[in-house]
Amino acid sequence: MIGQSGSGEPVFLTDGLHSYRAIRPWARMPQGQEIGALSQLIVNDDGYVIACQRSSPAILIFAPDGSLHRAWDHPKLSSVHGIFLCADQTFFVTSFDRHQVLRFDIDGHLLQELGTFDRPTWGAPFNHPTDIGVSSNGDIFVTDGYGNARVHRFDPDGRLLLSWGQPGTGPSEFSCPHGVWINAQDRVIVLDRDNNRIQVFDTEGVLASIWSGFVKPMDIWGNASGEFFVSDQTPRISRVDKSGTIIGAMRGFTAYPHGLWGDRHGNLFIAEQLPAGIAKYELVTETSDSRDAPAPKGN
Repeated sequence: MIGQSGSGEPVFLTDGLHSYRAIRPWARMPQGQEIGALSQLIVNDDGYVIACQRSSPAILIFAPDGSLHRAWDHPKLSSVHGIFLCADQTFFVTSFDRHQVLRFDIDGHLLQELGTFDRPTWGAPFNHPTDIGVSSNGDIFVTDGYGNARVHRFDPDGRLLLSWGQPGTGPSEFSCPHGVWINAQDRVIVLDRDNNRIQVFDTEGVLASIWSGFVKPMDIWGNASGEFFVSDQTPRISRVDKSGTIIGAMRGFTAYPHGLWGDRHGNLFIAEQLPAGIAKYELVTETSDSRDAPAPKGN
């Protein structure tokens, strides 16, 4: 199915700058299998979409044509939530009901482990962590969002350097920090979901600005031009400029788009919920300045 109109015709969308064609469902499972509840996804440099599924197998890897390439699990992955692609094509995953952040290669080899399996900690890493971002020097930032209301910063070897945040509605307080992105200037952009806002910090946790206009923001991805795409529970996908102003938006199709990522061709991939699936927002207007190439990753 392409898009979702009553007549079965394709659905075309615009974010205010470019136009897209919605391909839904894009990801295809083998006959007799279905995609479970999805949280987030990434797109690696080879065009493979790696998605987090909250049931087993936890990791689903789809080829560029949407077919299932492989799937795998790990004993320490349970109720997976956030995922982040590193420059070396390894990736971090939050196992939020096991209170850990784990780093894998594409074959499922565990490379790094933050937090202690099944050991939640109030105010310290971790208590149902939600998402991960990596800065230009390789520091790891984790939103610790469902139990704690904190952001934790680790060095590349996994040593805790700094934590900030507490429950509340004031500046630098959080009500479910649900997603995080580190931009090219090493600003830590935190989706403060249940406060309906985004808070931006420097790497020392000092508040720089607060962005408004969102309804329970869920996930964020930044392109090479310094703009961002944010999914929220309106449901919609917003294009946001460097200052946090919404400069365009387009609809989400299901209850809400939980996760999103973009590829080097300017296409967007959306982890949809209720019903679960992956949508591809295929770019149909050409650009001459590579505005939608993926942003350089830290680490």
